[in-house]
Amino acid sequence: MGTFKKAVIVALCAAFFAVKWYSPGFDAESLRGARVLVTGASTGIGEQLAYHYARFGAQIVITARREKVLQQVAEKCQSLGAQKAIYIAADMASVSDPEKVVDFAVEKLGGLDYVILNHIGPSPFSMWEGDVEHTRWLMQVNFFSYVEMAWKALASLEQSKGSLVIVSSLLGKMASPFVAPYTSTKFALNGFFGALHHELAMKNSNVSISVCTLGLIDTESAMNKVRGVTNVPAYPAAEAALNIIITGATRQTDLFYPWFTQYVALSKDWFPSITNYIIQNSYNYNP
Repeated sequence: MGTFKKAVIVALCAAFFAVKWYSPGFDAESLRGARVLVTGASTGIGEQLAYHYARFGAQIVITARREKVLQQVAEKCQSLGAQKAIYIAADMASVSDPEKVVDFAVEKLGGLDYVILNHIGPSPFSMWEGDVEHTRWLMQVNFFSYVEMAWKALASLEQSKGSLVIVSSLLGKMASPFVAPYTSTKFALNGFFGALHHELAMKNSNVSISVCTLGLIDTESAMNKVRGVTNVPAYPAAEAALNIIITGATRQTDLFYPWFTQYVALSKDWFPSITNYIIQNSYNYNP
């Protein structure tokens, strides 16, 4: 085995052990009574985020489009130990709802310690065929609403020395077929909040920003899209949610879940031709 290959293997092994066993000092008790806003909380990762925060004894405002489902999630949060569990139905495609949700959360909780932006709009898993209107709509849901909510929440987070947590995707680091509108929104998130992180640091802001890059997660919506199309492994939503919470609570800049996602993202720069070949041959496509 060549020296270069050995060095790469050693580096990857070291990174694995560092990520898997390094604890940045997470104190679960610090979340007791914390004032938390979670978006996209009616299902999937957002629902699991709400349940974890409830178990930690936080005060939670959850939001999504479906009011009846939100009510059920809020009731379960109460049973799991949340000090408060309040819901507000909202449509992030609206130009006014994102700010309305933040105002509601600040009013009901008396401020915010954590804002977890997790929501996404539905998008087809298929070849892009020129639907510009859908791409524009999805950009409002998956990107512009994040920007609006972040700006609206910054004053409260500044006062509480709080954390803004952005749930992004490996598809915001490297492009993949069948998700052109979706991946464009995630690239936008990474760029905007990466820049905002620098700006807040330069202003000595009290607010931390964490960008969470996730691989394929076993949510119902994701699995319905990829089943039979790709054999890429999926990882549990509950575990992803817990990692997101720890990342925000410990004010880490980045999360890559699962751990090797960071190296998958880097592979496009290290081995672009090989990475492109693997991506294009990871899907069952019959034109």
